[in-house]
Amino acid sequence: MGGVFQYFNLPSAPSNMNEKQSSKSPLTHLDAQGQAAMVNVGDKPISVRRATASSVCSMQPTTAQAIRNNQLSKGEVLQVARLAAIGAAKRTDELIPLCHSLGLDAVEVSFEWPGETQLKISVTTQSTSRTGVEMEAMVAASIAALTVYDMCKAIDREMTIGSIQLESKSGGTRGDYQRCPS
Repeated sequence: MGGVFQYFNLPSAPSNMNEKQSSKSPLTHLDAQGQAAMVNVGDKPISVRRATASSVCSMQPTTAQAIRNNQLSKGEVLQVARLAAIGAAKRTDELIPLCHSLGLDAVEVSFEWPGETQLKISVTTQSTSRTGVEMEAMVAASIAALTVYDMCKAIDREMTIGSIQLESKSGGTRGDYQRCPS
């Protein structure tokens, strides 16, 4: 019976645990028997929810220059990555099994070069909903980075993707979150 509880080194749920007791588990996607379950958000209040996530692509200097100057034969890398991010945010519920289907109010994608060979992708998602949009932002940032890799792999197979992380969130009953600067 331990299953997922044992994997996360948490005590097994007692067989007589009722729904109210199981809601105290730090893992909200588990039912009273420790089975994966979609969280019921039907009783949560509707509020405006925003989340920002980011990812970083590291590449060779010549690759970064080719992206900046739109010199890749596959097209404008950042514009295609922007469209990929928006599409990915809209389809997150199809990729992450326990995510709720959300109507997104907005998806904003931005790019910056914090260094000569690093491209930081930031995605902000917004929804007026009963549940958060963190996963939509993180999936979008991930897919944008993978799109950059796909469009540049012919000239730079050494590119890496990393630092996929939630930067901030607002709205909902759990309050706001802001990543501390490193």
